This record gives sequence, C-alpha cells and structure tokens, in this order.
Amino acid sequence: ALFSDNERTSFAKALAKYVAAQTYNADRPEGRTSLGNLYAQRGDPGGAIAEYRQALALDPTFVPAYANLADLYRSRGADGEAVAVLREGLARNPRAATLHHALGLALFRQQQKTGSLAELRAAAELAPESGRFAYVYAMGLDDAGRTGDALKVLDVAHARHPYDRDVLSALAFLSVKAGDRATALRYAIRLRELDPENAEYARMAQQIEGGLPRRASPVCT
Repeated sequence: ALFSDNERTSFAKALAKYVAAQTYNADRPEGRTSLGNLYAQRGDPGGAIAEYRQALALDPTFVPAYANLADLYRSRGADGEAVAVLREGLARNPRAATLHHALGLALFRQQQKTGSLAELRAAAELAPESGRFAYVYAMGLDDAGRTGDALKVLDVAHARHPYDRDVLSALAFLSVKAGDRATALRYAIRLRELDPENAEYARMAQQIEGGLPRRASPVCT
C-alpha cells in the first residue's frame, strides 16, 4: 500500500519472476514449499495449503512442509488440524525434533499438559544443539510445578550454550523462584555483561540484588 506506482510495477515483475523460478522447481518439495510460504505471506491460505500438500505428495518425509502447514493452521486458530498434521509428519519422521517441538506447543495450547511435556522433552533430547528447545521444555516443567527438574534441564543447556540469553534468563528467574537469589544474581550479572545496553537485564540484576540479605557488620571486640 505504501509503494508508488513504479515500485508496485517493479515488485509485481520481481514477484512474477520468483513464482516462475519456484514453479520451474515444482517437481521438488522445496519449490512447492517455497510457493506455499509465499501464498501464506500473501494472505492466500488455500493456495498455501495446496502447495504444502503437493510438497508432501512429492516427498512424504519432507519436514519443512509439515512444520509450515501446521503453523499455517495454528495461525488460523485451527490447532486440531495442526496437531493432526504434526502427528502425520512424525509418523514418517519419528526423530524430527522440530515436529516434536511444534506438537508439544500445540498440545500445550490445548491444555494437554502431559502430552505436551513428552513432546517437548523429545525435541530437547533429539536436538541438544538447540538451546531454544531446552528452554521451552524447562518452562513446561516449571509450569507443571517441577521447578527443580526445570533447573536441571537448564543447567545442562547452559553448559552447552553458555551465551544463550533465554537459557540464562530462565536460570535467573527459576533460581529466584527456588529461593537461590545468589545464583540468580550470578546469571543476571552474566546477562548484563553480555548486553550492557539492555535495560531489562540491568533491572533484573538490580531487583535480584535488592532482595539479597545484607552481610552482617563485623562485631568489634
């Protein structure tokens, strides 16, 4: 809507070239999935669904098509359809961490907490290189009242991803929750060191430090 007439014309030409290139590769799931992504961004869910399904017809093991199709259903408030697509994908790709993670989130939205935790755990274990998966699994554990288990997951994730800010933030927050403000402060200070300009991290450290008991004054004899 903000384009000038010339810009709109140029964009239309570029878009047509992109569609032509992806159509040329339409015998591959990557091409179909790229078209599905385009249609989804352009507000054409029907076209996007058709392209994702075509991608899966070409290759029933193509994980990105399952993930993007499920995300499209989620964005439309159709979590039931999203869950069905993710289960379909996992039947073909039981070790696809991305699909386990997405299914865990979908089940959480449906208040199926036990099933959600199982899927989030699978994702974190199948992809230990993902700090994000570990972080989300830990938050799920905490939501289930298992803060101690959540901290254990985060400790392992922190060892693997020492600069992951989500993991550090969660460690600080849950350490406070567990009553260990000294440890929480250490993580908050680390966050502040990683991003000195971040006002939220500075505020977190100040709030945690403010809750620590002051050292007793030495007694003069």
